[in-house]
Amino acid sequence: MFQTDMDKEVRSLDQLIQRGDTSETQIKAFLSNNLGNSTLLTKLPMYEFYRMSDVANERSDDGKPVTQRKLDPKHAASLARYILKGLLSTTIYINKEDEGPVMDTRVRMLEMIGKQPYLAMQPIVANLRTAGRNGTNLQGKPLVASNDEGIGARIWLGQKDILWVVDGQHRRKAMQIVIEFLEDIRMTQKYPPAKSSLFPYSREDRTVPNDELNIWLECYQVTRSECTVNVEIHLGLGILEERQLFHDLNNLSKKMEVSLALEFDSSNPVNAFIKDELIEPALIKLTSGDKVDWSNDDGSFTRKDIVAINAHLILNKSNINGATPTVVKPRLSIAKRFWEAVTQINDFGDSHAKQKTVAAQPVVLKALAKLTYDFSFGRQAKEELLDKLLDEMTELDFGHDNPMWRYYQLSDEDIEEFGLQDLKDYLPDGSSGNRDIGNFEDSTGWMRFGSKHNDIFPIIGDMIRWKLDLPKR
Repeated sequence: MFQTDMDKEVRSLDQLIQRGDTSETQIKAFLSNNLGNSTLLTKLPMYEFYRMSDVANERSDDGKPVTQRKLDPKHAASLARYILKGLLSTTIYINKEDEGPVMDTRVRMLEMIGKQPYLAMQPIVANLRTAGRNGTNLQGKPLVASNDEGIGARIWLGQKDILWVVDGQHRRKAMQIVIEFLEDIRMTQKYPPAKSSLFPYSREDRTVPNDELNIWLECYQVTRSECTVNVEIHLGLGILEERQLFHDLNNLSKKMEVSLALEFDSSNPVNAFIKDELIEPALIKLTSGDKVDWSNDDGSFTRKDIVAINAHLILNKSNINGATPTVVKPRLSIAKRFWEAVTQINDFGDSHAKQKTVAAQPVVLKALAKLTYDFSFGRQAKEELLDKLLDEMTELDFGHDNPMWRYYQLSDEDIEEFGLQDLKDYLPDGSSGNRDIGNFEDSTGWMRFGSKHNDIFPIIGDMIRWKLDLPKR
């Protein structure tokens, strides 16, 4: 890195300073070697990194090729909420001696967005295209030297020296969203509309109260000072090399199992409910991994399935992404009541439960969870309907041989014989959509529902509505 004659490099730096180019930015970096390639390891305030960087994920007017995948706005917004949570945590940490009302506001705001045990953002990988291979075009000065080898350096970057993000475009976009959110609040003193706001302020009035405004101003300052971004800067890579580096960073790592990822996540309030109210009291049993073998079924569920069931129950969604304490906490009493009812179903949670009752299949529990949401928080919310569902749930026939489950496999004669004629008024028209909800195995006597849960559980819910004389959806 730099020219081999370091003294000569310093002299050229002195000459540069004498010319008085005030547009340049100074960064301090460690000199590193990554598998034979010279790199810089540095940290920059979040605001400064955003200002100095860019992403090559759109083809420009001059035809320069892209080196990034298409941006996912939802993922970036999720990361933005995570960063905002980190900024609030930082304001609490740097003011930890404060025991007054301002600290109370900081803590309250963090609880509203959702606190967690630890927050950190992984380093970003970027390429300084103008640096020349191994930094031959850089102007710099050693900070620490050992045996004439530079260990640290002060580097000057001009406006043309852009840090092109190779790995971390969603993190950079998230920083942009956060900075714009804070700047907008600072200028207008109003929150964005609730659906587009990073912070769940939970009130119709969008005006930011003075105590909250002061905290947001602290957060804005933190982006320019306390909160830094670690960056590994590769030097002078071409487009093909950037693409290769992007591929290697994103494809040579093993993806974590969904259940393990959910087990390790303590930040989500739905996950916290599952841990505190379902797992620790042993209301339900969890198995490791993402699959359950029917032949070795001990009555347990995968964490992935339990999380999905609770997502339908509490959020009316198929996942728990973006869940906040403001939304979740008021609904937990109903969620707990739901699980207390479910665990009273015959054979639920027993050894070989899946062979004994269809209620042990996650798709059936998703149907029950969706009905509970509808009658508690949805458009059909009504206490009498909720009570009827949860009180009579244990009286339903969840046996595999219940002909209701295989309605779409039955002939007209069979439907009449089993007294299911009126069920068609509750079910969607069989002429369109996926009606292959599962298969009844004559050899085993088991009704196995299919894997396309989002298509199947609403239909199972319709069957339960009919059987319990609940209103149609």
